[in-house]
Amino acid sequence: MQSNFTQGVGPADGSAYFLYHSIGMYPGKAEAMAAAFSAFSQSWGAFDDSQWATALAMRQEFIDLWSDLIGAPRGTLTSAENVTTALYSLVGALPAEHLDGRTVLVAGDCFPSLHFLLTGLAPRFGFTLRTVPLREGESWVRDEDMISAWDESVGLALLTFVTSTASHRCDLDALVAHGRKMGSLVGVDITQGVGLLPFRADEPQVDFVVSTSLKWIGGTPGAGVLQVAPSLLTTCHPELRGWFSQENIFSWDLDSFAYASDARRFDHGTPSVLACAGSVPALRWLASQDRTSILRHNRECGQTIIEAAPALGMTLVTPPEEARRGGSIMLRLPDGASPAEVVELLRDRNIYADVRGCILRLSPGIVTTQDGIQRLLENLGAIVRAAA
Repeated sequence: MQSNFTQGVGPADGSAYFLYHSIGMYPGKAEAMAAAFSAFSQSWGAFDDSQWATALAMRQEFIDLWSDLIGAPRGTLTSAENVTTALYSLVGALPAEHLDGRTVLVAGDCFPSLHFLLTGLAPRFGFTLRTVPLREGESWVRDEDMISAWDESVGLALLTFVTSTASHRCDLDALVAHGRKMGSLVGVDITQGVGLLPFRADEPQVDFVVSTSLKWIGGTPGAGVLQVAPSLLTTCHPELRGWFSQENIFSWDLDSFAYASDARRFDHGTPSVLACAGSVPALRWLASQDRTSILRHNRECGQTIIEAAPALGMTLVTPPEEARRGGSIMLRLPDGASPAEVVELLRDRNIYADVRGCILRLSPGIVTTQDGIQRLLENLGAIVRAAA
């Protein structure tokens, strides 16, 4: 593949930023985060005794903003380092009847880290991990295949709201309704959709939710969440526990440990306050916006890319129907195009995307503009011609 095409370098203003599936952006993000970290530093470095009160208030605002975002009742959501630790905390807390001798159901296009975790936990907790495969030549696991594999042996099913490999959006209503008929616990990883697509923890009612604050929210690494429905929460006794798991975190009586009555029971050691503080500006910004307009902008940008794909010789990997996809558009690169070189050539022109294998991932968000999309398409056209 030749790389000597001469498309111009565009502005480094975020107008051609397509990485919301990885790290979300919003106007003034760098300044807002710097101010939040500075406020934390000023408090944490002060010669007084206000540090913990200030730090925990920052974390609580993070928890409250997240609760508002997904319609979670107060006291059902807490912070976690990431989706993997959140899921581990939940699995290690469940009563044995949900797992021992039962099946845990996941799709073959779930976030790999969660599959790695469940594979390792299966022998110890006594469950069988059932992974629903993709059909040959397809890019996402069909909802009907999940339902077909979902029988009464399933004690827990982990759903992926939107996949990171195809931007497939599952039919939560149908899947959760089937899970209720089977008597299963139902959890959902909302990482790739929350902040863009409408989601409420009670519409339909799921048993638990895991996510990070990256992607469409625009927060920091290390600021994950776990939300557990009240009916399940009170039955959970996390094995990963510590001083923050207690009602009174300052209780030092070694013989009288008692779990907090709410989601704090899923806490353990000292929480990652700094990640929460750095994500609060993103959550505040999102809460102040017209979410319908944000989604409309994404849909308009995505449709422009979809309509241009055939002329570029690229195959759409993402579901074409809006109702069945998240905010990302995935395209299969044509034969002869080097995925790594495509990304590098785009980067040289201040156009930012990434690849998974031969799949180009494009996620337009609030800072992305139609001008940026036109620059993307012009450069992709030149790259394809050079590859031919």
